[in-house]
Amino acid sequence: MLVNIESLWSGGPMQDPTYNGGNKLPSQQAAMAEDMQTYRQAIFGSSTGTIQNDYAVERIHAGSYAAAGALLTTMNSTDAGSDYFRWLDLDAAVARTQWTDESGNSYFREQFCSHPAEACVQYVNSTGTLPSLTYALSVTLETSLPVPNVTCLDNATLMVQGLVNNPGMSYEVLARVRASPNATIACTPSGSNATLSVDGANEAWITWVGGTEYDMHAGSATSSFSFAGPDPHNALNGSLDAATAQTYNDLLEAHISDYTSVISPFSLDLGQTPDLSTPTDQLKAAYQTNIGNPYFEWLLFNYGRYLLVSSARGVLPPNLQGKWVESWTNAWGSDSNINIQMNHWFAEMTNMDVVLPLFDYIENTWAPRGVSTAQILYNISRGWVTHDEIFGHTGMKLEGNSAQWADYPGITDVSQMFHVWDHYDYTGNKTWFQQQGWPLLKGVAQFHLDKLIPDLYFNDSTLVTAPCNSPEQVPITFGCAHAQQVIWQLFNAIEKGYQVSGDTDTSFLEEIRSKRAQMDNGIHIGSWGQLQEWKVDMDSPTDTHRHLSHLIGLYPGYAIASYDPSIQNSSTTYTKSDVLAAAETSLYHRGNGTGPDADAGWEKAWRAACWAQLGNASEFYFELSYTIERNIAPNLFSIYTPTGGPDGIFQIDANFGYPAALLNGLLQAPDVASYSTPLVITILPALPDVWPAGSIKGARVRGGMTLDLEWAEGKPTLVNVTVDEGITARPVEVVYGGDVVTSFTTSGGLTKSIGFS
Repeated sequence: MLVNIESLWSGGPMQDPTYNGGNKLPSQQAAMAEDMQTYRQAIFGSSTGTIQNDYAVERIHAGSYAAAGALLTTMNSTDAGSDYFRWLDLDAAVARTQWTDESGNSYFREQFCSHPAEACVQYVNSTGTLPSLTYALSVTLETSLPVPNVTCLDNATLMVQGLVNNPGMSYEVLARVRASPNATIACTPSGSNATLSVDGANEAWITWVGGTEYDMHAGSATSSFSFAGPDPHNALNGSLDAATAQTYNDLLEAHISDYTSVISPFSLDLGQTPDLSTPTDQLKAAYQTNIGNPYFEWLLFNYGRYLLVSSARGVLPPNLQGKWVESWTNAWGSDSNINIQMNHWFAEMTNMDVVLPLFDYIENTWAPRGVSTAQILYNISRGWVTHDEIFGHTGMKLEGNSAQWADYPGITDVSQMFHVWDHYDYTGNKTWFQQQGWPLLKGVAQFHLDKLIPDLYFNDSTLVTAPCNSPEQVPITFGCAHAQQVIWQLFNAIEKGYQVSGDTDTSFLEEIRSKRAQMDNGIHIGSWGQLQEWKVDMDSPTDTHRHLSHLIGLYPGYAIASYDPSIQNSSTTYTKSDVLAAAETSLYHRGNGTGPDADAGWEKAWRAACWAQLGNASEFYFELSYTIERNIAPNLFSIYTPTGGPDGIFQIDANFGYPAALLNGLLQAPDVASYSTPLVITILPALPDVWPAGSIKGARVRGGMTLDLEWAEGKPTLVNVTVDEGITARPVEVVYGGDVVTSFTTSGGLTKSIGFS
């Protein structure tokens, strides 16, 4: 059983006392201001509107998420087992195993990590007496992890104390065994190690808790950005005492009750026929693009929900590997970059209360140090910006021309504001919005108000970001479509949220309105009919880059999906059809997600979501099923590898992007610029033929609505909508097959039932 503690990271101030989040020194602010002006002049003075040099600094000790070893359970038996079966119960979030020995004794094992107990548990029983059990911690997989000190806290408890690197963050693990009354339990020390043993039991379970000295709330100037909290021992000991004071059944029941409370409000039926006799790896091996398997697709959807519930409710949100790393250092440092947005794409619509830790992380990790980054790097004294790691690494990363990997200035924080606004838009939680949501939105918006500057290349009286790059592509330029689209959406969220925010800063609101009216909105159609990635028309028809940065307004944003010529790009004559056709052209040319730069599941899932947004069922299902065939391993983890298969690099973002993409083919309600614009709910926009019948229960729609949907023979049969109490009234249109089937204005407690003949 892997021992993973969500806050166990190498790097940061625990490793290097001079760590400053990748920022330049305050004394360098004046020089950086001059440099920034030089870069902008070079961009606007260039014949192409681009420069190739970057202004990043080396990322020093930003660190990586790290595993803390594995808890090994050894059963002293040489019997050959039979009737072996193991499975993950997605209804209970419990991994189970059963087998029979040569004497006919049956064995049953369960493993789970409990959110209410903040502990992980492994349980085993037998119809006879269990063979002798031994529990020990191994760090052999983590070759660079300093060997911890393993001792006996008491006769039934291992205590593991170590450092992730030396010097570095300290961590502790406590593991305690309980067994049937007549069993003998002993803890035996051996130098810097120790083991637990159990004899004469017919049931036994080990419960472990883990923690570090990391304290998110110590990531501010008042704490000298130390991120250091108290030694975790006392808190862990209290948690372990509370957990092991319960019976095993009480622990299990509390865990299942907690888990089901999060997932049960929503359910999906794809008309699948359960296949409980075929092992999962065989189902995966038989899966084929465009042919599919509704049961396997449904299974993978719910597996994504299980992973999110299991990794998103702690102190930190899920990173690039969630909480399932196996080594001391991990690919890309298990960073929290654009992937952290994809990780949460489907949370609100599937009615899962899991997003608040993300906002706590942004508020306490990015915002405090991001103020310094804004001041020193950009000479901006309002708001904050990040470019983002666990220790407030808000400065830039890498050296040289690193735009193709990182450093899209400020857009990480703006993209995360999608989730901040959406949480309020879906829930209508005004108290949360006033206390946390609005301050986050305002801080990011203030920075970008000052970062927008006049376009001195086209001299068209618009405001643009400069310098910018399109994630994750060179060159450095201005007016990148991604930046312009997401900032425009952020400014809309400010206007929509201002009335309930409790803010009385009317000058801020007027500045938002004024600069939004002046800014370039990032919507330009280029020479070969494409939606431009940059304001300068330099897209290549053969560019199959992994990111769809300029299509963020198609999905998960709305600057493209809800394009309105009356309020966007008023200097052009584009219709919504023009813009969607250009987005489609760009999407075709971007390829199927197997370009020379990458072959990852997340890029295919993003493409699938975009094709669904365009109502193209065939392309949607191709990309969705191609994601599974190409980038899902036999254990259902998403992988990143040029050839597919289980030996690639694990990235959890496709496990989360896949459910979002699938759902976008069945139900859409993209945001709109203002409350006066009708919110369009589209039913079955890209339903593939392989799912002719099915249902959705308990889906959430922005505007505080809950929606149930049923369909048969490829057509909707029933839609029910219920509106929460206390929501902001707004016009709504329900659309199917391009036609408005009903329209209404929301009000608290309203219910609408729509039948289809």
